Amino acid sequence: MRAMVLKRTDGPLEPEERPTPVPGPGEVLLQVRACAVCRTDLHEIDGELAGSRRPIVPGHEIVGELVRCGEGVDLSPGLRLGVPWLGSTCGRCAYCARGEENLCDEARFTGHDRDGGYADHVVADARFCLPLPEGLDDAHAAPLLCAGLIGYRSLRMAGDARRIGIYGFGAAAHIVAQVALFEGREIHAFTRPGDGAGQAFARGLGATWAGGSDERPPVELDAALIFAPVGALVPAALRAVRKGGVVVCGGIHMSDVPTFPYAILWGERQIRSVANLTRRDAAEFLALAPRVPVRTHVERFPLARANEAVARLRAGEITGAAVLIP
Repeated sequence: MRAMVLKRTDGPLEPEERPTPVPGPGEVLLQVRACAVCRTDLHEIDGELAGSRRPIVPGHEIVGELVRCGEGVDLSPGLRLGVPWLGSTCGRCAYCARGEENLCDEARFTGHDRDGGYADHVVADARFCLPLPEGLDDAHAAPLLCAGLIGYRSLRMAGDARRIGIYGFGAAAHIVAQVALFEGREIHAFTRPGDGAGQAFARGLGATWAGGSDERPPVELDAALIFAPVGALVPAALRAVRKGGVVVCGGIHMSDVPTFPYAILWGERQIRSVANLTRRDAAEFLALAPRVPVRTHVERFPLARANEAVARLRAGEITGAAVLIP
């Protein structure tokens, strides 16, 4: 099989021919039809995630076609499945028992602990593969599997907030904004300072206001969702939310949060983080997405141009999501 492999931290990804893997008990072999490029992949490449394996095939927003089942799996070949970041959990610990499998200490992650979707085939734990809604082609479905799921979980942590600020208007933001607007909420979008194209994109999706992350919104916010991995945005968001508001940090990695005066946290404001996802999140979001309906904005790249897709994402040059097509 063809794969783009991260052999050392800071890359680049290297093309490699490998034997097609064989699924073990409880696993499935999928032919990859599309794999979106996630900001988490940048953190993986940069060595910012603890326990990163080398070599590793990145990629965890995978749409694939079932080729072969391992022992104990009874699924029909040709079935379209999604493979998300959460690759497996122990199923036995207190976290798993409480429905918090995203916090399992023995969780394994696609494209981090086990090879992911920057390839033309991938092996996945059948229990954590997701049935995908019809009506979306492979490329447009792929970003739902992390950007969509993390955005959805972040939104749910904001409770019933009506005015929501979104910091970092990329793949996750452009999906969750559609869900929030469908639910009757008001969106205020924050981009990199001077990013007129990103602000126009947000307004085109229905944002009430769009500006730079160095600006204050015209009204107090009930909640803020932060998807950009910039710790300095946490105190900025605290200053933008009302008393009793919540700031939700939706990324897996963020630069250090600078010190800030207690006064901007006081007033029962909250800071929360989002860790991974659960299969319940996936079931809820993938059932909701066709009702919205969520329309992902994607730019396609051949698998061999994975380094270009990663570089353009890092530079903020992708509107929506980059998707690799083997």
